[in-house]
Amino acid sequence: MIKVVAENINIMSKYTGTAMREKDPKPIQEWAEKLTQRGADVLDLNLGPARKGGFEMMQWLVKTVQEVTDLPLFLDTTNNEAMEAGLQVYKVKAGRAVINSIMARPDRMDLQMPLVNKYDCEMVGLMWGPEGIPRDENERSVLLDSMMTKAAEQGIALEKIWFDPIVVPVSSQQRELQGCTTFMQWLPDIAPGCQSTCGLSNVSNGSPDELRDVLNQVYLCMLKKCGITSAILDGFDEEIVKIAHDQSMELENIVGRIMDGEEVDTTGMGKKEMDYVKTSKLLLGHSLYSHSWLEV
Repeated sequence: MIKVVAENINIMSKYTGTAMREKDPKPIQEWAEKLTQRGADVLDLNLGPARKGGFEMMQWLVKTVQEVTDLPLFLDTTNNEAMEAGLQVYKVKAGRAVINSIMARPDRMDLQMPLVNKYDCEMVGLMWGPEGIPRDENERSVLLDSMMTKAAEQGIALEKIWFDPIVVPVSSQQRELQGCTTFMQWLPDIAPGCQSTCGLSNVSNGSPDELRDVLNQVYLCMLKKCGITSAILDGFDEEIVKIAHDQSMELENIVGRIMDGEEVDTTGMGKKEMDYVKTSKLLLGHSLYSHSWLEV
């Protein structure tokens, strides 16, 4: 079982984004309550760049959400002033606040890591380096090493860091996706005690809408087998929440068998199971991506 970090309270959402800008608490609190009831373990509050009024908006948003739920919060913005503003008013209930995220770039680590100790919070360590998104597992490992070194200098325990490998779209970066998967297999051994997360839906970016669900579901099964401890995902998607919470083990086991190199016998399988087999092979790079991979 892994933690569901619900991504829904987002400045880019027409529903909650408008409410944030207008400081209308009702839609935001409604969604916060529903997401809590539907099994979210953490809520991600995404303000994006928050260039205008970010300080006030983040403080208002944190207070608004914490009026109706005790769940821990990811504070998600690239505006450091807004980030600190949210940490100033955050009340620890069921867990600490989490900075989402700190890039593996010296300037961002120097600027934001001191906040972890100052506010006794946690952080997402994003594998985004000075040259952008890493190309493979080895480049991710170099960035991980630099971040762990900097965290140790700051006195930040690995248990307070949720490493994010950066999931890339299988539709345009199928080979690069293998580097993300392999890195996640390595992570429990090279950063023992750490937590981990990812923006799960990135894997299906660029794919037709009707194919995105199966990509997200199967890749979550794969990441769970690799040892991931949480994922940022749609908290209203019942199927993906079930997978996160170990309620679709039959499908998860199919994916695991394929990852272990087993040639799975598909005789008598239903369509959903067949789709999981084909999608697993696609995400592992055993077949080339096309929008018609389920029809082959």
